[in-house]
Amino acid sequence: MPTFDLPDVGEGLTEAEIISWKVEPGDEVAVNDVLVEIETAKSLVELPSPYAGTVTQLLVPEGETVAVGTPIVRVDAGTGADSMSSSPASSAGSASPAAAAASGGAAGERGAPGLPREPAREPVLVGYGPRPSRRRRRGASNDDAGLVALQGAFSTGHDVGVRVAPPEPPHPVSPVADAAAVELPAVGAFPEEGDVPTTDDGGPVRPLAKPPVRRLARDLGISLADVAPTGPGGTITRADVEAHGSRAAAPGRPRHERPGWDGLPREERVAVRSVRRAFTAPHVTQFLTVDVSGAMDLLDKLRSDSRFDDLRLSPLTLAARAMVQAARRTPEVNAFWDNDSGEIVVRRYVDLGVATTTPRGLVVPVVHDAHQLDIAGLAAAIADLALRAREGRTTPAETSGGTLSVTNIGVFGMDSGTPIIPPGQSAILALGQVVRRPWVVMEGGSESVVPRWVTTLALSFDHRLVDGVQASAFLADVAEALSDPALAWARG
Repeated sequence: MPTFDLPDVGEGLTEAEIISWKVEPGDEVAVNDVLVEIETAKSLVELPSPYAGTVTQLLVPEGETVAVGTPIVRVDAGTGADSMSSSPASSAGSASPAAAAASGGAAGERGAPGLPREPAREPVLVGYGPRPSRRRRRGASNDDAGLVALQGAFSTGHDVGVRVAPPEPPHPVSPVADAAAVELPAVGAFPEEGDVPTTDDGGPVRPLAKPPVRRLARDLGISLADVAPTGPGGTITRADVEAHGSRAAAPGRPRHERPGWDGLPREERVAVRSVRRAFTAPHVTQFLTVDVSGAMDLLDKLRSDSRFDDLRLSPLTLAARAMVQAARRTPEVNAFWDNDSGEIVVRRYVDLGVATTTPRGLVVPVVHDAHQLDIAGLAAAIADLALRAREGRTTPAETSGGTLSVTNIGVFGMDSGTPIIPPGQSAILALGQVVRRPWVVMEGGSESVVPRWVTTLALSFDHRLVDGVQASAFLADVAEALSDPALAWARG
């Protein structure tokens, strides 16, 4: 009875958590019916069934984390031609002609004398369904070598990371099975890279893509039928979907080819020289306590404006806007260290990461091209990403690729802390709690102590790229924008 092992769904994972089963013992399933929802890399992925049959046992309970290759569900594919023709190559029908000969029949024969040869069946790949394209029948001379090679490739998870169970003892075969026989392609019969599969009549087939790629396309509202595949065998990759989405947003010009601010190139590479080569990611944090009464007054005005009724405005919104603006004047905090090339990559755009606490841990969803958004746009983007991150609905593309990050530790009642720089970035800002404190102010040439809204900003940065003077300039810009937003943003 076939078991379905937890596959590597293409993200390089070693384990995953079983979130929810979509089937129960006794349910009938067809090939590509969703069996289970798992969580990996902070995103949810649906796994389709590679078998057709009856679910007999769920081997792993919900909430348990298991390693890739662990059997998680058992499916009874039944007997007879109909059930076996829809099961993967790991079922009884994948036994080689040599195995048949060893059991008493000649090569090409199965079962009792006089019965027709059982058809070889095509393996079903997770997220792909059966390969419906160009098939060729194998000659008797290469039956064994072709089948053994393919069984070895699929049993080790080659190409799609799917583990296939070893062959089971042969089942009796109906004489009518040959009428619906589908031959397994010989080695090299699958389409070459860039060769898009077609049906026997030349029409298009269901696009080939792994489950995470299908989910990404679904979340972005993209039809896979519209995406040009570049992967092996005509498969659609994550990069294909993202590139298609970029072209849709800016026809004829992918996102990475658009200019940065002021019409300058989107990225600039600076050769690493002198003492910077001796550093190995030194982590430094600077702190600044600031009067943010001006920011709180601005929030009150915005919240009273009916145009902002549907937006969740907070000090974090204004801090994010201030960071994006400050990054233009101190681009080093928005750069990253390229170890492979030994260069500093200066970015003239901001993909802002916003640290979000979820039931399954810390997630940092990214507001892409945050420098193009106003306060309302930032507030809407941050609220949407935070909500979907807490629900586990963010895609891998939405939790990667940040250039600069912010975390609001003030929501936990913390005044300050040392935030950890996310990989691939040079700086992260922590916003402490905003509280009323006595503050010395200068009015009319005299000092007085008055209650003000106060917070502490903490900037962690990579000292290989960012010197103290640059970090101080960036932090001072953010502080000024929160202390006197009208003056700071009028300066631009």
